[in-house]
Amino acid sequence: MTTAILTIGTRGSPLALAQTHEVRRLLAAALGAPEEALPIEIIRTTGDMIQDRPLAESGGKGLFTRELDIALAEGRIDLAVHSSKDLPTHLPPEIAIAGFLPREDVRDAWIGRGGASLADLPQGAVVGTASLRRGAQVKRLRPDVSVTLLRGNVETRLHKVESGEVDGTLLALAGLKRLGLADKATAILPLEDFLPAAGQGAIAITKRAGDARTRDALAPILDAATGAALAAERAFLTVLDGSCRTPIAAHARVDGDAMEFHGLALRADGSEIYEARRRGAAIDAARLGDDAANEILLRLPHGVAGLS
Repeated sequence: MTTAILTIGTRGSPLALAQTHEVRRLLAAALGAPEEALPIEIIRTTGDMIQDRPLAESGGKGLFTRELDIALAEGRIDLAVHSSKDLPTHLPPEIAIAGFLPREDVRDAWIGRGGASLADLPQGAVVGTASLRRGAQVKRLRPDVSVTLLRGNVETRLHKVESGEVDGTLLALAGLKRLGLADKATAILPLEDFLPAAGQGAIAITKRAGDARTRDALAPILDAATGAALAAERAFLTVLDGSCRTPIAAHARVDGDAMEFHGLALRADGSEIYEARRRGAAIDAARLGDDAANEILLRLPHGVAGLS
């Protein structure tokens, strides 16, 4: 029997498992150990159980991480794998972000029934999404369409488009790629038209705060450039109190020692948009995101709450 080195926690969706197996493959190679020495524990989260209402009505992003945080704190797992955009802006004090794998494509993919593009949808068409950000950006581009709640894993959402329950939906291209489903995309939406969620395309790994053993084991597989980009994007979210309750988008691009940042906040119906851009040194990532968010705050007549 192979002795366990570290236990990895994850949600049980196909995408979560695909991301976790990627982490395990890389970590096993870095440690020179068999993958069996890194057992995976599947943990069902509150967010997985809620399928009939927006997560904002039940507590927001922390619903996808709470049970994994508890398992970490209790020592049942040593690290947890997350989609970075699911991480809340504030983590429990006993939990720390170890870092991120190299980032995948950050863009959103449009999946239209019968191959229809977002621009070609008829008036009154129905677009399904669980994301306020995506819904607001859809309404910004197509104020005449209807946006409705669409929950479930990637495969479930694709089936609901194919069955005609909705006329189209949007999914992260990174997730489709990791599941081998990139061919399902009708179109890839350009960043200038459709800015992604903060953290989109990046796999995050959390651990217990102060756990140097797990930190050192993970160090070889973590990506500094992705970490800098996420520092800017998460700082932007923190200032704007980013959660599932507010349509916020952010993207930082790192090129060597330099960074470009673009962030925006929208009214939920897409009728107003506030954006800010920054350029600077990647080492100043958090300050750039923070500064951009504060610029937007100064321009919001009723604060972020007025955008809901």
